[in-house]
Formats: sequence, C-alpha cells, structure tokens
Amino acid sequence: MTNFPGNAIYIVGNAKTQQSNPITHHFGQFFIGFVVEKDSGKILTCGVSATISVTNDFVASLFTGRSLLDDPETVRQILENRYFGSSQKAILIAYKDAQKKYGRIRCGQPVDLTE
Repeated sequence: MTNFPGNAIYIVGNAKTQQSNPITHHFGQFFIGFVVEKDSGKILTCGVSATISVTNDFVASLFTGRSLLDDPETVRQILENRYFGSSQKAILIAYKDAQKKYGRIRCGQPVDLTE
C-alpha cells in the first residue's frame, strides 16, 4: 500500500474514447486518476483505465512529476511524440478535465463529480 502525504488529493479526469477502443468496451469511458499535491498541482502518480498494464505504467511515467498547472499544449506535444495508442486524444481530454476540476478545488468551488 502506498502512503501519500497529507496534502495529496485524488482527481479523476474523464474522456470518451472511440467506440472500437477496447477501453470503451471494458470500462465504457476513459479516465485517469491523478494523485496531486493540493497546493502545487504536482502529480505524484496516476493510473489510467487501460486494458494493458504497460499502458498504465507508460502513461504514469509521462505525467508523474509534471503538474496539473502545465499547459495542455505541452502535454499534447508529449503525447504526439511518445504515445502512439488509440487513446492519445482521450488522454489529453482527461488531463484537461482533471485540470478543470483542480482549478475549482484551488478556488474553493464545488466539483461536480458526475461530470
């Protein structure tokens, strides 16, 4: 079991994937769960809804140490240069969704968990 610091929060970013994507068949949608430092947005770790464990490990390596405050354009470029799976677009959308939720948390606004 991993122990996270007391300032860690968990945020899930959601996205839709192509109907033909195995993730869609298995989970119904694509999501990334981010464990982040609440004040800085630094990503401590993350996990994705993937059907292959190496996908989870690889995506986690792309995000761990980054921040939910990073420009989505930078993340898009990283994905386009390093991730060549059918969920590439869904990963970026899930990241942006998590960013939106993190922004609400930082501003003390409620987060709609049904989004």
